[in-house]
Amino acid sequence: MRFNYHMPTKILFGPGKLNDLSKETLPGKKALIVISSGKSMKNNGYLDRLVEILDRQGIEHVLFDRILPNPIKSHVMEGAALAKSQGCDFVIGLGGGSSIDSAKSIAVMAKNPGDYWDYVSGGTGKGMPAANGALPIVAITTTAGTGTEADPWTVITKEETNEKIGYGNSYTFPTLSVVDPELMLTVPKHLTAYQGFDALFHSTEGYIANIATPISDAYALKSIELIAKYLPLCVKDGNNIEARTQVALANTLSGFVESTSSCTSEHSMEHALSAYHPELPHGAGLIMLSEAYYTFFASKVPDRFVAMARAMGVDVESLPPEERPMSFVKALIKLQEDCGVRDLKMSDYGIKKEHIPELAENARKTMGGLFEMDPYTLSLDETIEIMTNAYK
Repeated sequence: MRFNYHMPTKILFGPGKLNDLSKETLPGKKALIVISSGKSMKNNGYLDRLVEILDRQGIEHVLFDRILPNPIKSHVMEGAALAKSQGCDFVIGLGGGSSIDSAKSIAVMAKNPGDYWDYVSGGTGKGMPAANGALPIVAITTTAGTGTEADPWTVITKEETNEKIGYGNSYTFPTLSVVDPELMLTVPKHLTAYQGFDALFHSTEGYIANIATPISDAYALKSIELIAKYLPLCVKDGNNIEARTQVALANTLSGFVESTSSCTSEHSMEHALSAYHPELPHGAGLIMLSEAYYTFFASKVPDRFVAMARAMGVDVESLPPEERPMSFVKALIKLQEDCGVRDLKMSDYGIKKEHIPELAENARKTMGGLFEMDPYTLSLDETIEIMTNAYK
């Protein structure tokens, strides 16, 4: 019962809330808008709507549209150079987690010298403090998955070394975030599922993490409950605005969990998979790992697993006590079936079983800090065991 709480982001939440951005005082006079290299922000009109709002407020803007689904360091440096050369005084991330994460990292490098990896801890990062802080960040999320609109974290891959590492500090909290579920109606079924499970695992990992607090617990259990109930409805009918709104809330709550607790080693293991295989969507990799991962940990913190099962709608009291912790894993498998993602295989993305020891080593070397958040300390052999058991 001893903890700190710091969550400085103002959040505009709900259908139609992008329109309310025009009533807000934005944190600068010239924005770098960061979007993905895909077409969705332009084709769906979201970029035009943002530009119109900025124009109405007399705010200049420059577009950086190079971000990949698994964002890379060279694009962070390129975006920061553009922000500096154009005199941008704040950054807007428009899109999914990759665009908003990149906006955060660009905001850091627009104000600090050297290379982004100078400031990253873990792997070959130097762990230097970002002494100059970061440009203010505005996050406009068009997906319900990463919770990045409500936390300070950003995940970038150093492509030369296959290191995919999280980074964040008090400066990388967005100043202002817009969570408008109407912007999520265009997300296809499979990505809706992958992103929803990413949000789920932020909450489940944050709930079993050894630094969980009463506040993160409250956010996590509510997030788990909403995803279990509403994600299958979103996958079935992407235009169900009520379901989209509830999953968006679950996602923002999972960001609160990330701000008040932590991910655990499941995320480290997935980062290793998608660092070497960047075409693997992060949420899909987490789904592949999840049954083996949570089966391993169910006996380590059984009370936490019983509470998560209850949040997923399991009548745990009707079960024999020895079956209650694993009832969470059974509910997780059923949720995967209901969302059409039960059959995901690592082998479909070119991951080879014989490479798992190398991937496990990468997970521990690059994101070793999250292993310290586990409720039980995994050995390298146990890490390999979990990843091997997850392999299909």
